[in-house]
Amino acid sequence: MMSFALVCFKETVTDEKTTPKSTEGPIYALLAYGAWGFVPIYWKAVGIVPAPQMVAQRIVWSLLTVSFFFINKDARQNLFAVLRSPKNILWMFGSAIFLSSNWLLFVYAVQQKWLLQVSLGYFINPLLNVVLGALILKERLNRLQIFAFVLAVLGVCVYGVGLQSFPLISILLALTFAFYGLMRKQAPVEPMVGLAIESLLLLPLAAVYLLYQWWQGQLVFDQQIQLAALIALSGPITSFPLLWFAHAARKLPLSTLGFFQYIAPTMQFALAVFLYREPFSTAHLGAFVCIWTALAVYVGNSIFNRERLRAIL
Repeated sequence: MMSFALVCFKETVTDEKTTPKSTEGPIYALLAYGAWGFVPIYWKAVGIVPAPQMVAQRIVWSLLTVSFFFINKDARQNLFAVLRSPKNILWMFGSAIFLSSNWLLFVYAVQQKWLLQVSLGYFINPLLNVVLGALILKERLNRLQIFAFVLAVLGVCVYGVGLQSFPLISILLALTFAFYGLMRKQAPVEPMVGLAIESLLLLPLAAVYLLYQWWQGQLVFDQQIQLAALIALSGPITSFPLLWFAHAARKLPLSTLGFFQYIAPTMQFALAVFLYREPFSTAHLGAFVCIWTALAVYVGNSIFNRERLRAIL
């Protein structure tokens, strides 16, 4: 899905000076982030399926889908290299827990018509990544980064005071996504390899849960052929955007690719307001203005630092 892929693919991206200039990079980036932006429409279509069941199905079908990519010998070698490292497996198990938690929150929020909270959460996520990097990885924050984070916190406060409800889903989505990226940074692997291992680690739990639901007569999958086909699509819908992202990451500098990540939450915001007509009050506007301003400061600071580094070099 979005900024976590930037973290997990960071180590495999070539240097900006050696990255080939091509229109393919932006096209693949638009495909990936556009798909992640439109994906709430799919989750609305399978809204009849309880969120835990849908996440379990997603794990199974994602593993089945990505297995086809490992026909390639190089892909299999990359997979086995990660599987041979107990340390990497431990980190991947942690990332799998945060990923499945994020999926569950995302699907549940879309089903409950809280898409604005989803959008808010993914706008907050890049800022939260910076703060986690400072707290856990001891990365230094400059004044503009601190100011951007304070603005984001102000936005959350405006949301809470104005609507008299704390945006818990937004915060949990941002936190699970940020910790997912943090885990994946400890064991950097390509997106498709990472998804395969995470799905493999989660498969026993998902299979037991689905079998129990079937035993109880509550499994939705075997009730309608059309719905079963839609559920099976969760595999390609999860896997192909990651494949497109992988191609984009090979053809674009990471600093350029990072700016595409705001496409998805922007599209989710538009879907929530203009398609699904979720309530959008003055409190919503105030919160989003604070977050968008914080992101503008954050992005501007990133551009300034990149240009200054180029000048030095």
